Amino acid sequence: MDLQRAMLDELMGADRNLTEEEKKEYKEITWDSKEVCPFYMARFCPHDLFVNTKSDLGPCARIHDPKLKESFENSPRHDRYLLKFEAELAQRCEKLVMDLDRRVRRGQERLAQGEEPMPPPPLSAEKSEQLSMVEEKIKNLLVQVESLGEAGKVDEAQALMKKVDELNAEKALIQFQSDKLLMAPQEKKMALCEICGSFLVANDAAERTQSHVVGKQHIGYGMVRDFITEYKAAKEKAKEEERLAMEKEAEEQRKKREKEYEKRRWSDSDDMDHYHNRDRYRERDRNRDRERKACNLVNLDGTVAAVKRIPDAMIRNSGENIF
Repeated sequence: MDLQRAMLDELMGADRNLTEEEKKEYKEITWDSKEVCPFYMARFCPHDLFVNTKSDLGPCARIHDPKLKESFENSPRHDRYLLKFEAELAQRCEKLVMDLDRRVRRGQERLAQGEEPMPPPPLSAEKSEQLSMVEEKIKNLLVQVESLGEAGKVDEAQALMKKVDELNAEKALIQFQSDKLLMAPQEKKMALCEICGSFLVANDAAERTQSHVVGKQHIGYGMVRDFITEYKAAKEKAKEEERLAMEKEAEEQRKKREKEYEKRRWSDSDDMDHYHNRDRYRERDRNRDRERKACNLVNLDGTVAAVKRIPDAMIRNSGENIF
């Protein structure tokens, strides 16, 4: 029936049975609607993991629709919303694990209290009487052995010691049988599964242990714990990649600033050389003007007024000697 309804919804739309008035108020459900389960969109919904177990969370109040999940996976906004949905799922899973670990600690405390050594109960009347008789015989024989040893009767003393050894063996057997009866109820000890918090029988048969491992509750809490570990590892990796990217960007900015600084420094050096050369050229021109003005040339009538020495460079250039 559900499959047929889903097929009809796909072909004719989910509002096919609504009246015109109802269709006006009808809101189409999409993967980003608040009615849709974000846990189901991200990975899994915890409500689906423990159905019909002691940890059953009940049905989820939101929509689980494979078509909506497929639409979400094909959406261009998938990556951005996936981070948000996974963060919500991780928060929900961490709460489940915290509650479970609290129950596990209480269970371990109960087991620890149950495993504390108990004072041995008194022996039965029959066993107690047998033990007392054997201990009395051993005591009397030891007194006789001591007396024979003092009298120098070594062979007789050794014969009595053999009987003492036999009585000690009988005493040990009585005590062993009593201890075995006391240990019988404690042969099956309880253990606690740290994954799902279930109580188990320690050293149980392999079939029953395997049945527990493949059980819904154990697998469910295993998925929850694995997701938390994976999510934290991915978050740490993303944080490390972001840190490395920031360091790389900072290094590139530093190199860029150094390059610009070097460029400005060389540019300033070129400008400074240009200014120095310009100043030298101007100073040279001024010197030439002063020297030219300082020299009195021959008058038009052929007389020499006052002739001052002309720089050697000017003499060489003109090829003439002036006196």
